[in-house]
Amino acid sequence: MRLGINLGYWGAGMDGDNLAVAQEADRLGYDVCWAAEAYGSDAPTVLAWVAAQTERIDVGSAILQIPARQPAMTAMTAATLDSLSHGRFRLGLGVSGPQVSEGWYGVKFDKPLARTREYVEIVRKAMTRERLSYEGEHWTLPLPDGPGKPLKLTVHPEREHIPLYIAAIGPKNLEQTGEIADGALLIFPSADHLEETAIRHLRTGRQKAGKTMDGFDVCPTLPLALGDDVDALADVFRPYTALYVGGMGSRQQNFYNQLAQRMGYEKAAADIQDRYLSGDKDGAAAAVPKELIDSTTLLGSVERIADRMRQYAEAGVTTLTLAPAGFTLDERIAALRAGTEALERSGLA
Repeated sequence: MRLGINLGYWGAGMDGDNLAVAQEADRLGYDVCWAAEAYGSDAPTVLAWVAAQTERIDVGSAILQIPARQPAMTAMTAATLDSLSHGRFRLGLGVSGPQVSEGWYGVKFDKPLARTREYVEIVRKAMTRERLSYEGEHWTLPLPDGPGKPLKLTVHPEREHIPLYIAAIGPKNLEQTGEIADGALLIFPSADHLEETAIRHLRTGRQKAGKTMDGFDVCPTLPLALGDDVDALADVFRPYTALYVGGMGSRQQNFYNQLAQRMGYEKAAADIQDRYLSGDKDGAAAAVPKELIDSTTLLGSVERIADRMRQYAEAGVTTLTLAPAGFTLDERIAALRAGTEALERSGLA
């Protein structure tokens, strides 16, 4: 099992720290450094900045939002970043959510699976440098009855096939991801529930494509916090978990809330959401079961984290992405180093 690092969003007051964390991950031998975007910093700019100041670590988008860009623009961005990084780029895609898609980008959040499939097909076709023409439900290239003509990418990518990941949570999205992508980006993964909530759906998709799970990258992100008091560490992540389970999306469409329910937290998920949407964020955080936090994070001593890493590897994880917690750069670097030490102790390095 390999290790990755997720820098999250840029511009949160820790920009210099984030670069230092990425450089230390590069020095320690981490496999990939991911950057995110929502409606603040964009991922490609951050990844170009990190790639220019690291040597070996891959850089990946977790995620580029599908409603934010036309697919041909994403192919251009992927080709450029892969060239600038000398073949170190990984393309992670996701549909985001209805609030961001419709509120920020003005793109209707409908038929996300069909949109994703067409998007991936266009990106991959553009990357081959053949002339781009496509007829689908959501994109038609060139537009009919106009001056447009089939064009091809003018630059030569470092690699024609850039590893493509999709952020997936729901069963149908996971199945399609297994079918059309090279890897899956997962969030809130519990090793105890990973087979039923993710792996079996990915496997079904791989089978539809006539493939096995060999070579497919199962890549969840987990916060990591080092310390002796696991309960106190879990409390640090209560607001984070409450935000996703209770406040990310609407009452009718919250993928993270649905995931918590599939893991057996139906009553708690409903309570957290009720409290969060009513404005009681502190109450929502207090309502998060400690077991839910502990099962979806890496908390405690290096030895305890090593044990958890073994569980994730046994569950089918191939790249474990860490989000090292800490209020200072020194704390985040210590957590980052603890990750490599734990991997070595686990025997999985």
